[in-house]
Amino acid sequence: MGAIVLSYKKVLQIQTLVLLANSWHKTSLGSLKASFQYLSFRGRSLYRLMQFICGTSFMMYGYDAGVLGGVLLHQPFLDAIDNPTGEWVIPWISSSYSLSAAITCLIVATFSFRIGRRGTIILGNIAAVIGSVIQSTANSVAQLTVGRVITGFAIGCISSAVPTYLAETGAEIGDRGPANAFNAIMLISGVPLAYWIDYGFTKSNAQFSWRVPIAFQCVFALIGGTCMFFLPDTPRYYYAKGRHDEGDAALMRLHDAPLDSPKVQATKNEILMTIEAEDEASSSLHWKLFLTSGIIDRTPMKIIRRLCICFWLPMIREWMGSSLMAYYSSVILSKVGARASLVSLLAGVLNIFFALGCVPLYFTIERVGRRSVLMYGAIFMSVLMLIFTVLQAVPPTPSIQWAGIGIIFIFLFVFGYAWQGCVWLYASEIAPLEYRHIGGAFTGFGEWLMTFITVFAGPIGLTNVGWKFWIWVLAGNLVAVGFVFFLCPETGGKTLEQVDFLFSTTKNPTSFGPKGDDDDVEQTWIEGDKKTSGMQMHEVQVRES
Repeated sequence: MGAIVLSYKKVLQIQTLVLLANSWHKTSLGSLKASFQYLSFRGRSLYRLMQFICGTSFMMYGYDAGVLGGVLLHQPFLDAIDNPTGEWVIPWISSSYSLSAAITCLIVATFSFRIGRRGTIILGNIAAVIGSVIQSTANSVAQLTVGRVITGFAIGCISSAVPTYLAETGAEIGDRGPANAFNAIMLISGVPLAYWIDYGFTKSNAQFSWRVPIAFQCVFALIGGTCMFFLPDTPRYYYAKGRHDEGDAALMRLHDAPLDSPKVQATKNEILMTIEAEDEASSSLHWKLFLTSGIIDRTPMKIIRRLCICFWLPMIREWMGSSLMAYYSSVILSKVGARASLVSLLAGVLNIFFALGCVPLYFTIERVGRRSVLMYGAIFMSVLMLIFTVLQAVPPTPSIQWAGIGIIFIFLFVFGYAWQGCVWLYASEIAPLEYRHIGGAFTGFGEWLMTFITVFAGPIGLTNVGWKFWIWVLAGNLVAVGFVFFLCPETGGKTLEQVDFLFSTTKNPTSFGPKGDDDDVEQTWIEGDKKTSGMQMHEVQVRES
């Protein structure tokens, strides 16, 4: 009965948060006009501000993912929740966060298009403050679990909306890659930040030693949520909702140009053309196609297939072993052979190394291309994981143990570069405009579902089958190679609207690099004389070259 009451209260809290965010979204203070009266940012400076605010929310995401792990076995923490003895209690406290985030991503798909990308991010930050307060004041397993569930809801909102927000507000084609790479840097940086804050505070045996680190995530949420309140939603969202005046205002601000300028008009027409084309494609959309995972998709723009890629790509990413290594780095390092005195230090340095791996992506993603980064990264990590698995199977020696530790460091560095940020970027680019909120939700759901499975089952597998468990991780890396090769065309160097028609024309996406194949592929978007916003739209050709 107690569990039912807690669940009912949680549902009421979530409904209240959604209504609150929706109400704010409709008020004059939440409108675009009122938002901009507080800001003088335009063009590049406005987009950099958006990157920073979104990055702050993502740093909270990373911080929250790592902060509890550093205090789970801390005695004052255990004393506060009455020293639970059940073998499933601690794993459940850890994994309830991931499970809540996974379920939330599906819930977000039902309302995020109503309150917008911006409204969803604000809602997530509000929920994060509530969840962290409940966690940091917990005196029982039940209260702590409720706090974790609400925080999971917050992260589900943020992880679903932020990549889409950044992708849709970029004024230039080359904006999306660096923006999402910066997001990945901020996210992964939150993990070692949480680790070292835990490391410092847990030297004390007072109750504040675990409550302060958990409450600290409120700082990120307050900054991210408050600042986002004074920013606009995306032009594409406004146009999709029929709010053309707000879409025009946002577009002019992001381009730092008047409405009648060629680049603003070109972007606006392209967006409106895509909305019309997607409306036509949606007439043949049948949700039963999801049962085939999008493999059989005869819709003109392959909408189902693209949404399924949004789900499977992050799920495969977690299968590749990153979350397992990040969550249980201390356990894995000790099993590989690191001395007890070095385990804590190595685990902290490993998380920093993981974050550093994301940095080169910021400078190279637009030159190298998404497909190449994902493909060659997966191949390299497959080789590393094969060597690591073999090293774990042979009798240990000091040199073999240190080689294994070195491979873990290299693996996470490469993963940070190739798959951590690029998956968020790719998924936000391939989802159709009117279904981009669903694509973001599917991306978060795929990631968090596999994270839950990994975090919950990983330690059990390592304990029961030992080194053979790494064969499963190796399989995930090999699957990633095939998945990208056969199903993921290159999206770099194209506008979000051109990506729509890339899927309708590309039958065998075997091209690499930001410009795709050497052969020209032309596709007519809209034929005939059609008018949008009183302006004649001519035939547009997408050139994949």
